Amino acid sequence: MATTIGNLPSVEEARISREDFPPNFVFGVATAAYQVEGARNEGGRGDSIWDVFTQTPGKIKDGSNGDIAVDQYHRYKEDVDLIAKLGFGAYRFSISWSRIFPDGMGTKINEEGIAYYNNLIDTLLEKGIQPYVTLYHWDLPSHLHESEGGWLTEKIVKYFATYAEACFANFGDRVKHWITLNEPLQTAVNGYCVGIFAPGRNENSLIEPYLAAHYQLLAHAAAVAVYREKFKAKQGGQIGISVDCEWAEAFSDAMHDKVAAARRIEFQLGWFLDPIYFGDYPASMRERVADQLPKFSEEDKKSLQNSTDFVGLNHYTSRLIAHAPRKSEENGYYQVQEMERIVELPGGGLIGEKAASEWLYIVPWGIRKILNYIAERYGNPPIYVTENGMDEEDSETSSVPEALDDKKRVDYYKGYLAAVAQSIRDGTDIRGYFAWSLLDNFEWAQGYTKRFGIVYVDYKNGLSRHPKSSAIWFSRFLKGNEGKNGKED
Repeated sequence: MATTIGNLPSVEEARISREDFPPNFVFGVATAAYQVEGARNEGGRGDSIWDVFTQTPGKIKDGSNGDIAVDQYHRYKEDVDLIAKLGFGAYRFSISWSRIFPDGMGTKINEEGIAYYNNLIDTLLEKGIQPYVTLYHWDLPSHLHESEGGWLTEKIVKYFATYAEACFANFGDRVKHWITLNEPLQTAVNGYCVGIFAPGRNENSLIEPYLAAHYQLLAHAAAVAVYREKFKAKQGGQIGISVDCEWAEAFSDAMHDKVAAARRIEFQLGWFLDPIYFGDYPASMRERVADQLPKFSEEDKKSLQNSTDFVGLNHYTSRLIAHAPRKSEENGYYQVQEMERIVELPGGGLIGEKAASEWLYIVPWGIRKILNYIAERYGNPPIYVTENGMDEEDSETSSVPEALDDKKRVDYYKGYLAAVAQSIRDGTDIRGYFAWSLLDNFEWAQGYTKRFGIVYVDYKNGLSRHPKSSAIWFSRFLKGNEGKNGKED
């Protein structure tokens, strides 16, 4: 029997159907350009920071890269067919900045890149699938990083706005849902603090993550301003941002644990949403990071205020949080939070079953809590769950049929979707849900050792696609006739 916390059923007890969601609720799948496209040196594309980062020995677990990835650049029609056959109504994908402007600076647009995304968008619409487009999913043009300092310099705000405008102008007649940035937290912390993501910086963890976050926020606001001033009236779309957050549950009823848990959420979610909704970083960050946390000018605050039509939430897992004294060996971002992330329950057992990644435990009730938190803190904005899913280890020994039988993932989706439905019943304004991911793909620092897809990609046999049990379960769920065990009858 799974441990139950809060008011949610455990994973095994979850019962969920399409009827638990509003009729106009959007169900989609998601990917990111660097993880799936490949075609590194084709179509006029310039290098991104991930192209460079993956060439450094030791940075990627299996020594791999996204040069070919799962070749969606050449197989997009096949993949769109798959999305349509499974019954999803939307596809969230990202545009590779260096495929539009190879140098990142907006000097010369790459028409081959424009043509590729036009073809992808048109193919989606022909199949009745709505494109949800992310402008930035971590693949900064390498030239911008090397020549201008990337996310550490204010110049990038202008370059990002120029890039965004090119996308709105070329695709906005058909794209009605835009996401400026994906998980700016991960760019700031893993890219400019811990250094395990591109561009791999960890030399100045007390300053750089906060600069990278600051300029991402200002770039977001600049792109939104361009959209609203020049395109929204004619194109009629919406624009938002996707943030990520683990739910932080206090380890005990002790006040210092409760305060630590609240602070943990502010250092994840509040870091990016507080400036948008309240005009500044959370007080807990101002207090603890002090002068290393950049300040917003009055003009900055004005541009950030309400600069999102919706909140995109990427959520996978939760942690118990206890107050802990600062540890001198921790990097700056974690040190100042004075907290410990715990997976063992006070009475024994784990917070949830572990997936493949060391950070991912299956905790369905956490997504309801974080969704309700956003609604309560930020005035119940429209929310899309823009990523949710779990991974398995890539296995050298499993046969393809064995790999397709992903019962744990079916249970994961049942549990998390039940929690999303409960949050809707609680009054939260949730508009859609995107499963991560459509395909097994390049999983950043983990390379191809982890598989998040609902569709299996056979890396050894021509990258052929094979729907897993979770894809079949989703198909039946979306059509309102899933079997009792999530299998085909």
